[in-house]
Amino acid sequence: MMKFLVLLALFFPSHLAFAQAPALSSRSYLLVDFQSRQILAARNPDERVEPASLTKLLTAYVVFDALRQKRITLAQPFSVSEKAWHAPGSRMFLTVAESLSVEELLNGMIVQSGNDAAITLAEGVAGSEEAFVDTMNREAARLGMKNSHFVNVTGLPNAQHYSTASDLATLSRAIIEEFPQYFPMYKVREYRHNNITQYNRNRLLGRDPFVDGLKTGYTESAGFCMIATALRKERRVIAVVLNSGSENGRAVDAQKLLNYGFEAFDTIKLYAGGQPIHALPVWKGNSNELQAGLPNDYFVTLPKGYSERLKATMESMQPLMAPIRAGDRVGTLKLTFDGKPFAEQNVIALENVGIANLFIRSWHSLRLLARSLSD
Repeated sequence: MMKFLVLLALFFPSHLAFAQAPALSSRSYLLVDFQSRQILAARNPDERVEPASLTKLLTAYVVFDALRQKRITLAQPFSVSEKAWHAPGSRMFLTVAESLSVEELLNGMIVQSGNDAAITLAEGVAGSEEAFVDTMNREAARLGMKNSHFVNVTGLPNAQHYSTASDLATLSRAIIEEFPQYFPMYKVREYRHNNITQYNRNRLLGRDPFVDGLKTGYTESAGFCMIATALRKERRVIAVVLNSGSENGRAVDAQKLLNYGFEAFDTIKLYAGGQPIHALPVWKGNSNELQAGLPNDYFVTLPKGYSERLKATMESMQPLMAPIRAGDRVGTLKLTFDGKPFAEQNVIALENVGIANLFIRSWHSLRLLARSLSD
């Protein structure tokens, strides 16, 4: 299974001056750049709050994972139980013993926010909602959602059911990155079942042509919640808005954050993953140097017009001794802005270097000894 990189909580250093973040009414919010994982704006991002129906993002993630592992299929039918039929709150309007495909139920949960659909999916995948919730919590921990705990698949209020803006941003990014084949479900504007058409509660769909997800939520205790994401010119940002005072208020706050992310910042691809950055000297190896770089594409987000003030240097872990395997850490890439620390990334070997013959190893040992004596 693909390992997911935890959201990098990298705020801009205080000495960077840039456009003023918008004033929002929501109690907690977070704006993050998808590619760089940098936080662009935040208020109480780690405060535990009720996630309401944003919970269904994790419910969907677990179902998507079951599809990825081929434990279920989109066409597989699940039967509606009495428990699912009795589910309070928003509904897909299922009937007892009705049989629907996984794909239909996913649309009912994602577009219509049906609690009955969520429970039916949980029971179909794991046998019971309780067993499914255990999987949800394990997956949340694996994704790095350190301040989240779930007791149901719907988001109905419970004192032990909570998350944070940071954790929900991490989850949203995982869905977009790991399941591009299912992510388009989040931009579906309406869905019809049992002759009842319901509309997606994400007001930004259609209003902003760049918005293509993700989810809304509401309970009286959680307030109005929303996670919105938009893609403009191959750049994506994610806005999490929690505990807003109204349905329109959450949409306004989310739109302000999205606009701010695109208008005030640029995201730059500094290095391509797997491509050489530097050639580093190697001791006692069958090659005198190796190519070093980063394991993945490396992006940095900066206020517009500030990119030239960012500088990169690399510190090698010298002396590098063979054998060295591709993927081993061999140095650190350090970024500074106006001479002040900004970020760091591990640099890895991009190739293997084996051990040299006895003569070369002995000669390198003498050279290293001479260097140490002269230092």
